[in-house]
Amino acid sequence: METFSKKLKEIQWDIISSRIHNQTIKDVERALMLENLGLQEMMALLSPIGIHYLETIAQRAYTVTRQRFGNTVTFYLPLYLSNLCANDCTYCGFSMKNRIRRKILGRQEIIRECEAIHAKGINHLLLVTGEHQTKVGIEYFRRYVPLIRKYCSSLVMEVQPMLQEDYEELIELGLDGVLVYQETYHTQTYSHHHLCGKKQDFLWRLETPDRLARSGVDKIGLGILIGLSDDWRTDCYILAKHLLYLRKTYWKSRYSLSFPRLRPFTGSVLDSSSTVSESELLQVMCAFRLLVPEVEISLSTRESPYFRDHAIPIVVNNISAGSKTQPGGYTNNKAELEQFLPNDNRSPQEIAQILRLSGLQPVWKDWDPYLGHSISSLSIKTHI
Repeated sequence: METFSKKLKEIQWDIISSRIHNQTIKDVERALMLENLGLQEMMALLSPIGIHYLETIAQRAYTVTRQRFGNTVTFYLPLYLSNLCANDCTYCGFSMKNRIRRKILGRQEIIRECEAIHAKGINHLLLVTGEHQTKVGIEYFRRYVPLIRKYCSSLVMEVQPMLQEDYEELIELGLDGVLVYQETYHTQTYSHHHLCGKKQDFLWRLETPDRLARSGVDKIGLGILIGLSDDWRTDCYILAKHLLYLRKTYWKSRYSLSFPRLRPFTGSVLDSSSTVSESELLQVMCAFRLLVPEVEISLSTRESPYFRDHAIPIVVNNISAGSKTQPGGYTNNKAELEQFLPNDNRSPQEIAQILRLSGLQPVWKDWDPYLGHSISSLSIKTHI
């Protein structure tokens, strides 16, 4: 069965890069005049000349975002279950060669973490682990997904890519969505940064969204690690092409996007100062909002408080707040276990107040029946 990997083989990276970098003022102005944008217009909005139109692009993105999502912003929190990993990746604190203490949460530890998150009022969880098939694989998730599901109104995973039948089973156990970031679509760059482990298999990871869509998962999250490739504009263009392919081929699933940048971590050997400025990051996010108005755009605590406060009203509808990036972090804060250092360490309540001052409405919990689940027997307070 055909997957996006076949489409990617037809893309000539250098030609696309040249076209993006040679976009003109007329190309950008033409794109901004159109109501419905395509990939050609995406080139213009991502181009170096496009940054000079950032205010106009952002104003239009703001209008589109609020027309589609109203004045609401949904909160979620990552729940790190393990930092054990069988991959060696240059940009990640969980890399197998990084000398940090390893931890896999057991049942009682998971309960304590879920209760701590629940006490914050947030009921949307993102499960995160390192990639280790034997110790933190389908058997582990089969055991604990039903337990975690009791504590939340929506449950999404960002873990190692799995088989279609594994996803089908997890959906039956309460899974709503899966995030799987390609990191970069440039195969040589990908090989340079993935030195050992299953994650070296570029095509296995690339075809994961196809397997997810065929499994019937409700939401699929895509993204790249901005700054990993020397040409982030071309990476973002191919991400757009990937997204449009998936939406056309698997129209029953919903899609989300995230644009993480490199962050410092224990044992880092990379220069974590991204080649992408905050203005350029906003340019990317706004370009995607105009290309696909209905797609969810998330923003994590990787970014600074200043950037988040200004970008969220313009283009974002899903944010993390008060995140801990290590297993057990909500009940036992130990920095040496972190995947990366968060940049925005404010509490959910602080961020919620700032959103309200901006005229936005924090959403702490969506309604379970909308997601196809019965309301949990837990007494979960809703703040809207």
